[in-house]
Amino acid sequence: MASVSFDDDAVADFFDSQVDAGRRPEQFGRVWLHTHPGASPQPSAVDEETFERVFGRCDWAVMFVIGRGGKTYARLRFNVGPGGQAIIPVEVDYGCEFGPSDHEAWKAEYQSNLRLDSWTWSLGETYGAAPRKETSVSLADDWLDAFEEMDADDRRFVIDELAARPDLWDEESEVVPW
Repeated sequence: MASVSFDDDAVADFFDSQVDAGRRPEQFGRVWLHTHPGASPQPSAVDEETFERVFGRCDWAVMFVIGRGGKTYARLRFNVGPGGQAIIPVEVDYGCEFGPSDHEAWKAEYQSNLRLDSWTWSLGETYGAAPRKETSVSLADDWLDAFEEMDADDRRFVIDELAARPDLWDEESEVVPW
């Protein structure tokens, strides 16, 4: 499980440095690109809230999301004239590197900041389901702790969000009635 949060002070510092460099906000602060850890690039409720809060007053803004496997989502929203928004087609060209990319530095940073733990569970009569084979999954080590620390309404929201996303499940998956 992952989430996003803009550090308002860091955003303000970034804007200050760009204005000091002679740029206008529409040249550097209108496109939000981010990744999703799963295959679905569809914006989450948190993405929508963040896009509205951070970019909602801009003349125009773009939210671009790329999911695992290369699926993409991009939406242009504009607040001038009658206002409106449109899904825009995008394509990511992985065939070429660009000057500032440093794949080795990225890989080192990624590996130093992410820890995965494997754990195994089995659904059985404890949860009212028929016994199933054991399943092993690798996830960031603190996701369950964070989930357990949420209040009940937030946990239900996360579960409902997952349940409403059939694109996250393969065709052989089934919903287990609790």
